[in-house]
Amino acid sequence: MNAPKNAPATPETATPSNFIRQVIEHDLQAGTYAGRHWGGEPGDGASQQAGPLDPAKIRTRFPPEPNGYLHIGHAKSIWLNFSLAKDYGGVCHLRFDDTNPEKEEQEYVDTIRESVQWLGWDHRFADDPAHPGVAQPHEYFASDYFDFMYRAAEHLIEAGHAYVDEQTPEQMRANRGDFTTPGTDSPFRSRSPADNLARFREMRDGQHADGAMVLRAKIDMASPNINMRDPTIYRIRRATHHNTGDKWCIYPMYTYAHPIEDALEQITHSICTLEFEDQRPFYDWLLERLAEGGLLKAPPPRQYEFGRLNVGHVITSKRKLRQLVEEAHVQGWDDPRMPTLVGLRRRGYTPEALRLFAERSGVTKSGDAWTDYAALDAALRETLDPLAPRAMAVLEPLKLVIENWAEVFGSDDHLEPCTAPVHPHHPEMGERHFSLGREVWIERTDYEETPPKGFFRLFPPSVGADGNPVPGSKVRLKYGYVIECLGAIKDEAGGARHVRAKLLQDTKSGTPGADSVKVKGVITWVGAADGQPAEVRLYDRLFTEEQPDAGGKDFLMALNPASLKTVQAIVEPTLAKAQPEDRFQFERHGYFVADRREHQPGGRLVFNRIAGLRDSWGK
Repeated sequence: MNAPKNAPATPETATPSNFIRQVIEHDLQAGTYAGRHWGGEPGDGASQQAGPLDPAKIRTRFPPEPNGYLHIGHAKSIWLNFSLAKDYGGVCHLRFDDTNPEKEEQEYVDTIRESVQWLGWDHRFADDPAHPGVAQPHEYFASDYFDFMYRAAEHLIEAGHAYVDEQTPEQMRANRGDFTTPGTDSPFRSRSPADNLARFREMRDGQHADGAMVLRAKIDMASPNINMRDPTIYRIRRATHHNTGDKWCIYPMYTYAHPIEDALEQITHSICTLEFEDQRPFYDWLLERLAEGGLLKAPPPRQYEFGRLNVGHVITSKRKLRQLVEEAHVQGWDDPRMPTLVGLRRRGYTPEALRLFAERSGVTKSGDAWTDYAALDAALRETLDPLAPRAMAVLEPLKLVIENWAEVFGSDDHLEPCTAPVHPHHPEMGERHFSLGREVWIERTDYEETPPKGFFRLFPPSVGADGNPVPGSKVRLKYGYVIECLGAIKDEAGGARHVRAKLLQDTKSGTPGADSVKVKGVITWVGAADGQPAEVRLYDRLFTEEQPDAGGKDFLMALNPASLKTVQAIVEPTLAKAQPEDRFQFERHGYFVADRREHQPGGRLVFNRIAGLRDSWGK
C-alpha cells in the first residue's frame, strides 16, 4: 500500500486581505518601487546602482538568525513572506542574519534550509523575474555584507553620526536613563570625527580588548524612544565566524545590520513581528543617513510589524527550548513534542497543515491574541484526511479466540482472506488485504465483564432480571464476520486473559448474508496470524497550561507527565511496508506517521500519533 507523504492542498479560496496586503497593493498602484534597478553583487551596493529595472514587483525576506532551530512561530513568518512574494509577482529571500558568531553554527544554517524547503518554499531555485528562464538562488548571508557595513560605519563617523564610546557596560546602562528619565551624554560623545575614525580602526585592527569600547550612533539621548538613545552599532568580539572565519574581530549589531541588508537586497517590504516596532525609527534613521551619503538610493525599504503567532500549550523561547533539550526533559530538538519545525515534522504534521494553520491565525497588529493548539490539529485533519490511507491497529491488544473456527472452516489453521478499501472515498487507491483466523487481537477496552449502559461491544452471557439467560453480545469484526461473545478466560488477577467467541456463518462483509444479522457494534481487529508488532508512541501536549511561562512562572512546573505514552501494538500487515514519514489514519484512533528516524520497513515498525480523530483535550 502506497501512502502519500503529504496531503493535498486544500481547495482554493479567496485569500483574505490584511493590512500588509493593503500596503503592498497601494505601493504597486502608486509605483513606489517601480524605478528600482537590479545588477551587480548585493554586497557592494551595486544592486542599487546599476543594471536594468527590477522586474520583481516586490521583494520580501525571511531573515532567521542561525543560532537555533526554527519553531512554529517561524512557520507563520515563512508562510507570510514567501506567499506574499508569490501572490504579488515578487521574490522572497532566505537570509541568514549571522552577525553574532558566538551563538551561530553551521548546524543551524543547514536545518533552517531544510525546514524552509520542507514547508514548500524552495528558495534555491526561485523563479526570479529579474533573470527569466534561469533558476536563481535566493539565499543570502548578512556576513557577506560585512565590508559594506564597515564602510557605512566609517561614513557615519565622518558625517558626525557615530562615535566610539569607552564607557563600561554598567556606565552606559546607568546613563541611558529610563522611560521617565532622559539619558546622559557619554563623555566621549563630543570627540571629533577624526578621533572617532582612528579609534574605530583600532577596534577593527584588534588593538583593544573585547568589551573595551563600542561604536554608537549619535542620535538623541533624550528621545522618548529608548532605542534611539545612541544605540550601539558595533562591538568587539574575538570569535571565529562560521562564514568569515577570523577576518573580523568587530561585528555589527543586528539592529544596524538588518536595515542595510534589506536595502542591499532591494527588499521592498520588511515584515517582522511587533517586538521590533520600537526599532523602526532607527531602521528609518539609518537608511536616511546612508542615502544622504550616497551609499544607498531611494526609495528605501519600509518595515511593517504584525502580531506574532502565540499558540496555547507551547513555548517558543529559544533559551527555554534549549533548556528542555539540555536538561533531557525531551529527547532532542526533533522530539515530536517540541514546537520546533523538525519536531513538528517528526510528529507527522504536514507542510500543508502548517501553512493552513498560519493563514487561519490571521495577520493583525495585535500581539495579545492566542491561538488554540486544537486549531493546528484541525488543520492537520482537514489537509490529511482526503488522502491518508486507512489501516487497522490494536493499541492495547487482547486476544480473542473463535472457538467454532474449525467447525465452520474445517481446520483451526484456515485463514480467511479479507479486504478493505485503502481509502473509503477513493476507490482508485485500491484495496488492503489481510487475513482473519481463529485468533485475532482486539482492543482491551472492547470487552467488559459488566458493561455500562450504552456499551455495544463485547460482553459475556448473563442472567436477566427475570431470571432468564441473556446471550453474549454480537458484534461485527470490521471487514469480517459477525461474532457472538461467550465470555473470557481470566488471569490470576481476575482480568481477561483472552475473550471467547463463536462465529456466525454467512455473515462476512461484502457477501449477501452480511445483513442477515443486525448488530449495533463494530470493532476493529488485527489477525494473530499476519499482524505485525509495532511500537506506537502516543504524544500529547507538552504542557498542561495554556501559557506555561506567563508572568514569569517556572514553565517546567507545567510539563505534562502524560505527554508521551509508548505502547506495544499490533498492526495490520499492510503497514509492514510503510516508509518513514508515510502517514495513515488508524481506524478509530486517529492520524499516525511512520517515525522518520527509527521506523524500519519490514523490520522495527515505529509509529507516532499526530492527532486524534477529534479534539478531546480537557474533556
